[in-house]
Amino acid sequence: MINPIADKRILLGVTGSIAAYKAVDLASKLTQNGAQVDVILTESAAKFVSPLSFQSVTGRKAYTDEDLWGGYGHVTHVGLGHAAELMVIAPASANTMAKIAHGIGDNLLTVTALAARCPLMIAPAMDVGMYGHPATQANVDILKQRGAVFIGPEEGHLASGLVGPGRLSEPLTILGVIRYQLSRGGKLAGCKVVVTAGGTQEPIDPVRMITNRSSGKQGYAIAQAALDAGAEVVLISGAAHLPVPGGARLVPVVTAAEMKQAVLEETCDADVLIMAAAVADFRPAQAASDKIKKETGVPEIRLEPTEDILLAVSEQKGRIGRPRRVVGFAAESQDLLNNARRKLQSKNLDLIVANDITASDAGFEVDTNQVTLLFADGRTESLPNQSKAAVAAHLMGRVGEWFQPPLSGT
Repeated sequence: MINPIADKRILLGVTGSIAAYKAVDLASKLTQNGAQVDVILTESAAKFVSPLSFQSVTGRKAYTDEDLWGGYGHVTHVGLGHAAELMVIAPASANTMAKIAHGIGDNLLTVTALAARCPLMIAPAMDVGMYGHPATQANVDILKQRGAVFIGPEEGHLASGLVGPGRLSEPLTILGVIRYQLSRGGKLAGCKVVVTAGGTQEPIDPVRMITNRSSGKQGYAIAQAALDAGAEVVLISGAAHLPVPGGARLVPVVTAAEMKQAVLEETCDADVLIMAAAVADFRPAQAASDKIKKETGVPEIRLEPTEDILLAVSEQKGRIGRPRRVVGFAAESQDLLNNARRKLQSKNLDLIVANDITASDAGFEVDTNQVTLLFADGRTESLPNQSKAAVAAHLMGRVGEWFQPPLSGT
């Protein structure tokens, strides 16, 4: 399983902000993902949260200004800056951003930022007036021009009681962007991968609808695995209450018709389509404009078939050659492999992922899945029951084999 964060040396700078407590959670999440995290706190940051808090979650020393001026401190900033593969400042105050933008190194964090030769990511946190001030915005522009990647700030209620942009992005959001940045240059670099996920909803009336039990977990895991492999990912999602993987471009849809339109638009220049969504097979022929009332009796609802998205993709591929590869899913409750094989052939797929939805620990809503991969050349590969993230990583490994060397006329 590809984990772009594993074994990376990440330097986390923490500045004075009430949001500094979130940096402890971020340091913990980075460490849990296998990173070696070195933390530098400014003097102001240490008034909100102690170095011991960071040492407890990272297992590594947390640095303060005392490490710059004492003992062998004259080389501490050089050692930290040169060892880091990524530097993240979260939360970043207006004061620290101004210092780095103008080359002022008067504390361990800013002098290390000047000494570092790795990419820089900044997650600001401050009051709305401070962030919107022309001086701060000018400093943001300077740092962006030098290649710094900004995460947030988010809109919301601030410590001052005001509402507006200034909130530190959540640790999971920051983690997602870090994961995306560290995955660039992977095996699928240069590939556009379109992933569909979640279930569609077909309206009966303004209140009711036909839908299914899909949670979107497998599709979202595939989107993350594609990002981890270096691809640019478009996630076309029906109903799914899940965080969007950092770096993926979300295209929200509701109905099968909307999903078909989005898929055809996004795959006209795509390398891979992975159709993991649970698309409704039927919809009401006529949706009621008003809520159907019980008093009128039991309604008769005539159904009609929805669009066959994979068939439309096959026709598009025949015309323009895109997407280059198509992966389908077959969620079946009986005769799994035969039904999946028929779908593989009738839709002109390169690969289909078959899963038995009758198993309690696989398929819809749960975090694990047990699938069989069926390839167009007749090969089959059965995977043991495992996490949906592991299934996604294995699937993207097989997808990556199609593009080795990348895009060589495949």
